[in-house]
Amino acid sequence: MSFIRTSSNTFARSSLRASVSAPVRPILLKTTITPRQFSSTTLNRMVVSPFLYEARKTPSRSAWAKEPIVKYEELKPITQQPTDDILIVDVREPDEVALGSIPSAVNLPLSRLKEALDKGFNPGDFQKEFAFSKPTYDQNIIFFCRSGKRSANAAELAGEKGYPNVRNYVGSWLDWSKREGEDKDD
Repeated sequence: MSFIRTSSNTFARSSLRASVSAPVRPILLKTTITPRQFSSTTLNRMVVSPFLYEARKTPSRSAWAKEPIVKYEELKPITQQPTDDILIVDVREPDEVALGSIPSAVNLPLSRLKEALDKGFNPGDFQKEFAFSKPTYDQNIIFFCRSGKRSANAAELAGEKGYPNVRNYVGSWLDWSKREGEDKDD
């Protein structure tokens, strides 16, 4: 059981309505505080600040990302006419990328991915460190590595960080370099 003291202003306003001549005095109210039960949907609707509200809004998976696997035949045209709509991310380490990479791809090593995609990682610092803009949450992202294992991990980590539109080029660099080598011989 607890007692709450109301402010004299609150009492005064209600007193003025009832009787103009009533003296203004603080009043003690006897109240019982019961804990409120919240459902998960209620918590999602609570807004503490605009920043937190934006951070909680997670875009839903687009039709583009319904199929989590990207094949060479789909990726090749994307590399020939790159757009800001689709970001191709090489998650290999810089020394591996130096040996060759898929055209129009950017490098974000898996070793730095979890921290870099965190909501708290400053977009300006991201730009300085990785030389491209931090992906937006609704941007389509294709990850690749050498053989497809690290890129699968990258896609999973990105999903955990709130990026729903991610896909994995399973064949990755090994498949790309083999097919591109065959295309050059024709």
